[in-house]
Amino acid sequence: MKRLLVLALFAVSLAMPARAQDAATLKAAQELAALVSKDTMQQLTTTIFSQMWASLESQMDAKIDATTRAELRSEMERLVTKFAVDAMKDTPSIYARHFTAAEMGDILAFYKTPTGAKALVEMPRVAAESAALMGPRMGPFQQEIAASIGAVMKKHGYGK
Repeated sequence: MKRLLVLALFAVSLAMPARAQDAATLKAAQELAALVSKDTMQQLTTTIFSQMWASLESQMDAKIDATTRAELRSEMERLVTKFAVDAMKDTPSIYARHFTAAEMGDILAFYKTPTGAKALVEMPRVAAESAALMGPRMGPFQQEIAASIGAVMKKHGYGK
C-alpha cells in the first residue's frame, strides 16, 4: 500500500510544472516552438501520414475504387494534420519546463546558424528513420519481455 501511495505521488509530481514559468521564459518557449514546429510540423505530418497510409492501403480491398481511395487519403491527411497541430500546442509549456529563457535563447541562436537550420530539417527525418527501424523489432521485443516476465513470475510461484 505504501508503494502504491509513493507511486501515485510520483505520478502527480510528473504532471506538475517543474518551476514557475515567467513571462520571459514563456515568450522564449513560444518563439522556440514556432521556429522548431515550422519545419517539424510538415515533416511530422508527412512521415506519420506516409507510414499510416502505406499500412492502410496494403489492407484495403482491391475492389475499392480510385475515388473512394482519394477521399480516404484526403480525410486521413486532414486528420493527421489536425492531430499534429493539436499535439504541438503544448510544446511551449514543455520547453519552458525544461529550459530557462537564456537556454532557449542559446538554442534559438544555434537554429539560426546554417548547421542549426539544417538540423531543423534533418532531425525529424533522422527520428522518423530511427522509429521506422524500431517497428519490425517491436514484436520480437514484446515477446522477449513477456517471456522474461513470465519466467520471473513462475520462479516466484505466480502463474503456471
